[in-house]
Amino acid sequence: MNAVETERRTTHPTHYRTLKVAGQEIFYREAGPATAPVILLLHGFPTSSNMFRNLIPQLAGSFRVIAPDYPGFGQSSMPAHTEFSYTFENLAKVVDSFVESLGLTKFSIYVMDYGAPIGYRLALLHPERIQALIIQNGNAYEEGLLKFWDPIKKYWAEPNAENRAALHFLVNLEATRWQYQDGVKDTSLLDPTVWLVDQAGLDREGNREIQMDLFLSYGTNVPLYPKFQEFFRNHQPPALIVWGKNDFIFPAEGAAPYSRDLTNLETYLLDTGHFALETHGDVIAAHIERFLLKNL
Repeated sequence: MNAVETERRTTHPTHYRTLKVAGQEIFYREAGPATAPVILLLHGFPTSSNMFRNLIPQLAGSFRVIAPDYPGFGQSSMPAHTEFSYTFENLAKVVDSFVESLGLTKFSIYVMDYGAPIGYRLALLHPERIQALIIQNGNAYEEGLLKFWDPIKKYWAEPNAENRAALHFLVNLEATRWQYQDGVKDTSLLDPTVWLVDQAGLDREGNREIQMDLFLSYGTNVPLYPKFQEFFRNHQPPALIVWGKNDFIFPAEGAAPYSRDLTNLETYLLDTGHFALETHGDVIAAHIERFLLKNL
């Protein structure tokens, strides 16, 4: 840890908090000056705000950084799927209520994986609040839904018990570890603790059914892609793409179409996989700080 990073961690420590929102206990991480520009960090599957554990202190010197766990993830509430509707519409509503509770009126969003449709749904609800986009392996174009999605698309088309059970492997340890390792040249850079923490969340009783509900609900995001794209065209938020180009889940084909709709756009395809922060966190942090300080 260099002297600058040590000073940031000391001056702007990460706080671990819980806020009651829409009947749920939402856990979140927060760091940085209260008056600084806000970045809302929206995590993917199957992880939580833990994916931002290293990025938060790197940005906290210049920004107020806030990373919530969605219901069913991390350390937020996990009501049974029979008691809470695990849809992307509902998760976006919870995050919107979370934002309202914190009094956030202007912020940038870092969207990754599941965080993309949640963040873009927030943008449709309150376009005036979005100051900038940081896009890391987060999809808004059908070109980005390639081979990995075939069994999930089959479930969307026929949401029966057989097609649901065919996706159970996606919540097993082997699949969780694969998401971190695939596309990474030097896997010795990866801390195995991260996928073990994620797996502990997936292995909780009832969580598999929560994730199956969300796999089905992901299909409701695709019809919204034209509306997401319309938001890009009409509001033109400054956008930074930092994308793991070797990602099999959200391949680089999903990054390219953003240039059709966004004019103030920088794109960096990084030689890594799905969880790019695990291997290229310093590079991503530097890009974010430079880009946002230039554009905000």
